[in-house]
Amino acid sequence: MSEFIQVQGGKPLKGTVRASGAKNAALPMLMATLLSGEEIELNNIPNLLDVDLTIRLLEQFGAEVSYTGNTIKVKVPKLEAVEASYSLVKALRASFWVLGPLVARGRTARVALPGGDAIGNRPVDIHLKGLAQMGADVRLVHGVVNAAAPKGLRPADISFSFPSVGATHQIMMAASLTPGTTVIRNAACEPEITALANMLRMMGADIEGEGTATVVVRGRESLGGGKISIIGDRIEAGTYLLAGMAAGGEVKVEGIDPNFFGSFLPLLSEMGASIETGSGMVKVSRQGPLLPISTKTEPFPGLATDLQAPLLAALTLAHGESVIEENIFEGRFGHVPELARMGACIEIQDRRAIIKGVPSLSGAPVEATDIRGGAALVVAGLAAEGKTKIFEIDHLRRGYDRLEHKLKGLGADVFCLPEEIEDLVAIGC
Repeated sequence: MSEFIQVQGGKPLKGTVRASGAKNAALPMLMATLLSGEEIELNNIPNLLDVDLTIRLLEQFGAEVSYTGNTIKVKVPKLEAVEASYSLVKALRASFWVLGPLVARGRTARVALPGGDAIGNRPVDIHLKGLAQMGADVRLVHGVVNAAAPKGLRPADISFSFPSVGATHQIMMAASLTPGTTVIRNAACEPEITALANMLRMMGADIEGEGTATVVVRGRESLGGGKISIIGDRIEAGTYLLAGMAAGGEVKVEGIDPNFFGSFLPLLSEMGASIETGSGMVKVSRQGPLLPISTKTEPFPGLATDLQAPLLAALTLAHGESVIEENIFEGRFGHVPELARMGACIEIQDRRAIIKGVPSLSGAPVEATDIRGGAALVVAGLAAEGKTKIFEIDHLRRGYDRLEHKLKGLGADVFCLPEEIEDLVAIGC
């Protein structure tokens, strides 16, 4: 039987929550284990559906995986396959990132074009052009990317047309197992890029410039193993801080580097937050009204697109009109109709959301359409008057580790319950 999350809103949040390991760092780091035949231990792994899918994908290629608590050990003695299952790539967009490691180590790969969240077109041409510049023969046949480099990849000087996080991951991994110097220009600068660079360096690659627009990778004939921990999840942490802003009270998140947030914390200050930062922690409190802001999503250090939805949810209660412009993915306002069911007043104009603050939201049955859209509904539900039922919570399980447990630790009235027939009828199923 399916489940839903029930939130009884209207209670201020207060307390401390610990950020789990970053999903957006854990997935590429798990895929980087394909580059080596030696054992690699990853600690602080979040317990997420996307992690489970990635492990299944690695096992298809011959990985030996042990998973205990928040530690995963992976060893890939040899590649048993070079084709990624369509069903897994369809379910998890990040699966496409195995293309680079497979071509670098196995010299050939077949990977279906990716699926994942329904948040608009997310092209992979930057990935493919980069691998082609490294000597791969890349062909698209019936929705499947066929890439081959029979004599191995070669180093290259690659300039991205856009600072794509996925393409930066992809080329960094491929270049680490390609002898010679590869330069990536207009690279993404996100903290998760630095996390992957640290892992690849641990495995033996020589990398510099991560966290800047130019990354230099001096690859090796072979890479080794080792042990490394996953960084804290800035998106999860930001979601809990926004929940505290929307519901009121004081929320402290530990296990997160404040520098990972970029422009996000200054935005919270503009919204009326009192912010305290320290080594591995951020604390946010709000005593006065929520204030409106105008902002836009941008590559790091700009506002992360993954924080747009929960930020929008909080702004539905601001005293005035706010504007958020989505510049990373089109079609990433699927949560807006659900927020409207709760009484939010939001107008969409192409890539802009114009949010007119309302005095209060009302609990209602709503449906998550993607990971961060689901998080937006949680934020709204915590601040709303009455009971909110959130359906299709598998999306939340993909990106939030022990969500209800952590919210309860902050004083929230939240439960996971089995769906009943009347629940399904209520949301139009």
